[in-house]
Amino acid sequence: MKTRLLTLPIFFLCFCAVASAQVPMSVQFQIVKAEDARRYDAVLQKLLHSPNAAIRKRAALAAGRIGREEAIPTLVGLLEKDPNTDVRTMAAFALGETESIKAADAILPNKGVMSSSTLARLVEAAGKIAAANPKDERSKQLGAAMLNVLNAELGKQSTPDTEVVRLGLTAVLRSRPAGAEETVRKFLSFTDPNIVGDALNTLARLRAKNANRDARDLLNTSPNAVVRANAARVLAAAEAKESADDLIKAITGDTDVRVRVSAIRALGNLNIPESSAVLLLRGETLFNGYKRSKFAQPIEKNELLEVITSLGRILAGSADERALKLIRDFRDADPRHSPETEIAFARIAPSQYVTTFSDVPDWQALSAQYQGLAEIARLDDKAAQAKSRARLILVQEIATRFNSAPINDQTLRSRPDLVQAFAAFKSENTSGIFRPLLDDKDVFVRATIAGVLADQPTSNENAEALRNALTFALKNDKKYDDATLATIDALAKVVGRNSVSAISLGLYSPDYLIRKKAFDVLAQFPGWDDTPPTKQGLDNWLTVQLYNPKTGTKLGQVLNTDADYRRALSRRNRSVRAIVTTEKGRFTIDLLPEDAPLTVDNFIKLARSNYFNGLEVHRVVPNFVMQDGDPRGDGNGGPGWSIRCEINMVPYERGAVGMALSGKDTGGSQWFVTHSPQPHLDGGYTVFGRVNETGMRVVDNIVRGDKILSIKIVEGALPLRSPRKP
Repeated sequence: MKTRLLTLPIFFLCFCAVASAQVPMSVQFQIVKAEDARRYDAVLQKLLHSPNAAIRKRAALAAGRIGREEAIPTLVGLLEKDPNTDVRTMAAFALGETESIKAADAILPNKGVMSSSTLARLVEAAGKIAAANPKDERSKQLGAAMLNVLNAELGKQSTPDTEVVRLGLTAVLRSRPAGAEETVRKFLSFTDPNIVGDALNTLARLRAKNANRDARDLLNTSPNAVVRANAARVLAAAEAKESADDLIKAITGDTDVRVRVSAIRALGNLNIPESSAVLLLRGETLFNGYKRSKFAQPIEKNELLEVITSLGRILAGSADERALKLIRDFRDADPRHSPETEIAFARIAPSQYVTTFSDVPDWQALSAQYQGLAEIARLDDKAAQAKSRARLILVQEIATRFNSAPINDQTLRSRPDLVQAFAAFKSENTSGIFRPLLDDKDVFVRATIAGVLADQPTSNENAEALRNALTFALKNDKKYDDATLATIDALAKVVGRNSVSAISLGLYSPDYLIRKKAFDVLAQFPGWDDTPPTKQGLDNWLTVQLYNPKTGTKLGQVLNTDADYRRALSRRNRSVRAIVTTEKGRFTIDLLPEDAPLTVDNFIKLARSNYFNGLEVHRVVPNFVMQDGDPRGDGNGGPGWSIRCEINMVPYERGAVGMALSGKDTGGSQWFVTHSPQPHLDGGYTVFGRVNETGMRVVDNIVRGDKILSIKIVEGALPLRSPRKP
């Protein structure tokens, strides 16, 4: 009886402490509206000076998300003087999100005594800012400061701080300071598998060659699958041919598919001809399982594609019959839907490959074949005859797909890959062929052509065609802005300062992303505007405007109403789950409305409208991500609007659910789940959910082409936890 009487008041006090730490709904409402509009104004400035620490912390996050440089002095003030540790830590995180070199002096992590959490976020911020400003001298200072912090952790008599080390390793990964490899290698001796895995990840991305022996030992002995997988990646990046036997052992004996695919990739990168026999045997075993599978998209497909890709590298030009039989058999079973198969075939036997091209009424098969033909363009002169044949096929395909195909022909979706394939041959008439196509109705065709013309020799004809293409895109593109953005970039590259008048048209688009792109590009040309813009002018260009139906588009505008904001924020103390049913089983996403309320709300609205039902998983990269949410199926599609990023401190561990982007604030409907920790994504992509380990067993089995059958949203009050005894 006494225990219960003592427990309840303690539980009540704890509950009150949590409740009081939350930002009041009315203030959250103001902040979220400002974030959605990318508006840094007097209201937010006032909240940054609130007497309530929770409000200052949340306002600091908003200032970082918005990213305007005007916020830097206030954020620096919070970092240096705020009495609350959480506020100082968030200010450090927010300064990193601005990516402005103007914050460099403030975030150099060497300013006296601070909490470990603040230090960790300062190191993280240093990495982001240095990576965004690689040519600035202060970035070198930031890099040196990062290494100083990591070396200090190595030299501690006490246990090093895990958060400081892990964020420091990721900062080094981003900014690549001189001499980083040796400092990072020393963390491989730690017992914490998270630190070791992150250190290996950093070494792999730095392409370091100083940790081969350590990586081999870890591949063979570590009980942690992420450590073993990342060790294989280090060996691949270091081109450590002496590790071939260790990699073969992992391919044939490791029970975790993430380790096997990393070892398969590594063996392919080492390019040792003798290793092909092991890969062929593994591929044949997988294909036998593939044929017996009960699934329309067999689980073996992911690993089998990795084997075929590596065989394409190792056996290039060999015309190896055993490899070609495996590729042909899988190619027929697939059927021809996998670019990996086409590219490998083209590399191993280019002369045979060009004779197999098939004009099929299937855009995915056509796209994959175009990518195979593009690979032939990259081969050496020994493939001259195959190159000539491949180029002729592509010329004929251009005539068919652009001139005679009916507009509703679904094969037209393959045309961006057709454009890229022909461009890979670097023909003299590339510009002449593609310039007239810059008024095509397909926005992604025009976006691809603009990118191709940007790489062609400068000419007046290309410049004029791109100017006209920009005018056309600004007037006609209502659902996707890809062509407009790509054409602005192409004009800046091809025409330079003389493109100012054309690019300036983008400043008056209703789409915030186009205005921001135009402003950023024009800023490369000092004095582009005779009259420097006023603050009001900058706000017009860099703030997201309210949706206006008269514009005919929902792109880059504030679509949320006050009711939408209130609904999104009302979920912050609720359990919100998405039950995802796939052809491979069911998994649950625990959504995070506290960390990303508008992203969660957007996902829920799409799910409840059955938007995701029946969509194919268009991207799977084993040991990286599974990605879905594209109604086109080619990685380009979306709902016809964009949402703002809600970057937060939730890390990309295994099972993290994030929004796919093509640049900041370009999210819409595409989302992904990480197979393993991906720290380089932290602070760059919105995390809005998590999948637990039970659900990840389903996610691990999903392959490209599997379908999402349905997503059901379940909301309810957070379950009450039993009070703990004192």
